[in-house]
Amino acid sequence: YPLSLGEYIEATGLDKSEAFDEYLIWGGMPRAALEKKDSARSKYLKDLFAKVYMKDIRERHKLKDDTALERVADMLFSTVGSLTSPFNISATLRGQAGLKTTDRTIKKYLDYFDESFLFSKARRYDVRGRKYLYFPEKYYAMDLGLRNARINFRQTEESHLMENAIYNELIRRGYNVDVGVVEHFCKEDGKTVRKQYEIDFVVNLGMKKVYVQSAFRIPNEEKREQEKKSLKWSGDFFRKIVVTAGSRRPLADEDGIVHVGVIPFLLDPSILEG
Repeated sequence: YPLSLGEYIEATGLDKSEAFDEYLIWGGMPRAALEKKDSARSKYLKDLFAKVYMKDIRERHKLKDDTALERVADMLFSTVGSLTSPFNISATLRGQAGLKTTDRTIKKYLDYFDESFLFSKARRYDVRGRKYLYFPEKYYAMDLGLRNARINFRQTEESHLMENAIYNELIRRGYNVDVGVVEHFCKEDGKTVRKQYEIDFVVNLGMKKVYVQSAFRIPNEEKREQEKKSLKWSGDFFRKIVVTAGSRRPLADEDGIVHVGVIPFLLDPSILEG
């Protein structure tokens, strides 16, 4: 794995807040962490993607044309943490780029990315039904620096980058991580309707689970309750955590849900386990 935030702080000597801001942009590749010039960092990361990752995948799987492969990587980088499927990707490539690809080919490409540690796949898990849901799935970049450099540092929304950083930290700690789905019936216009709510991460700790919600900012009580809905409707008593931006120390609210800043969450493994 690339450097964790803790290792990044140790390598650069920056304070926690400044290191976190850099980490979301430059990621955890050791050379990127140690380079002093942004231009050198950017070139290194772009070359790493093209001359190591893509070259390795192309040669290992004997691909004659990697145009579609790179387009798929760019799509995943641009939409980290979004639900996707081989069907959706192939349809987009045909419609927007005129590339004729099949679902089967796209599925192979996704597997190649997973095997090469360029992306990591998170499956969806029905929390109340206790079963996996196949497609769509989520893909996260294994290194944010590679991701940002490849798409020329566009789409650097902190909320998405923070969610990706949380996922990477959970994976590097050795946990199995899924995307939680909670179904809830509610009344709308006098009718009972079924809605699906999402828990960003279901972290499996042996026989136990921990639910983690990534919420960059919670500006008001309405947003606070919105982020807690899926957690409250999980139907169980496993530990539940809402991670927000900043350095807030962990504190449980009236529903027993722990609120904590992303910096201590990434640095202190004990917060997850309670």
